[in-house]
Amino acid sequence: MTHDDEGSQSGAISTRLNWLRAGVLGANDGIISTAGLVVGVAGATTSRSAILAAGVAGLLAGSLSMAAGEYVSVSSQRDSERAALELERRELAEDPEAELAELAGLLEARGLSEEVALEAAQQLTERDALRAHARVELGINPDELANPWHAALASLVAFTIGAVLPLLAIVLPGVGWRVPVTVGAVLCALALCGWVSARLGAAGVSRAVLRNVLGGAVAMAVTYAVGTWLGAT
Repeated sequence: MTHDDEGSQSGAISTRLNWLRAGVLGANDGIISTAGLVVGVAGATTSRSAILAAGVAGLLAGSLSMAAGEYVSVSSQRDSERAALELERRELAEDPEAELAELAGLLEARGLSEEVALEAAQQLTERDALRAHARVELGINPDELANPWHAALASLVAFTIGAVLPLLAIVLPGVGWRVPVTVGAVLCALALCGWVSARLGAAGVSRAVLRNVLGGAVAMAVTYAVGTWLGAT
């Protein structure tokens, strides 16, 4: 396997991990926001149709909002990447010697000796100058620019998957069991999301799980209290 192949494989793995982490976070948002909404409505009314309508509306609004926000964000990132690549392409055409020296300097700053850095820069430039500068100088893989449509779809799906759990948990049980079942299911799901995100990010598992569970518990407690108060008044 060549050095470029190893770099491509490493980049692909990193990209997949980033997408997976984003998916877990999207599902986490869907769980918390929808749970807070339906528990709040359940505190105000016992009407299953009202709770279901509010939950479905929250699911659709949240998933579409997440998708739109992700599309705009990633589109901006892609535009920036393309602009940086175009600038680099212009600089390579106008002053290739200065760009070669710059690439050698960047490689030397990474720990190579001056002689080895210059030789490596020359070889990389001969193979594909733009790709070399994109990866070393800009940290961009020209073949794997961010795709806003993929990001939007991933966010929409992840949020929807997360939102379905509290929605089903609140409408399926009887009146007396709705809130306890939902709270239990949501807290378990949040614990799982916290564990997965911590493992993907190589962070402390216990702290991530506790933070996630406490955040969801507080959100549901507040919305339920407000819903109960509004229902009583």
